[in-house]
Amino acid sequence: MKANRGRDTRPEMALRRAVWRRGLRYRVDARPIAGLNRRADLVFRGAKVAVFVDGCFWHSCPTHATRPTANADFWAAKLDGTVERDRETDTRLEAEGWTVLRFWEHEDPAEAAGRVDTAVRSRTS
Repeated sequence: MKANRGRDTRPEMALRRAVWRRGLRYRVDARPIAGLNRRADLVFRGAKVAVFVDGCFWHSCPTHATRPTANADFWAAKLDGTVERDRETDTRLEAEGWTVLRFWEHEDPAEAAGRVDTAVRSRTS
């Protein structure tokens, strides 16, 4: 698991480039809230928008997720825990007034950037 990147993955970089081309500036791999030990892939502090790019395997995509058969109980608990932590993160951020955007790694980066652009600009104007 050490080889799995925590940041700067291909899907994340594609989204970052698309958002940058739209003229938006952001923090990378940052904590939206100081007391919350969770990091968003893109953080727009002024607009209070947190963006996450979720991998299909690790975050259990309903379309592409697979479950390992070897050591199935361990992996089921680990992957279910990740999904539960994602929901808790969303709830905590929204309670603090943040907009949370989550995208799957297989989503089109241009479309995702459009949604990010809309959210950020609507919260800053």
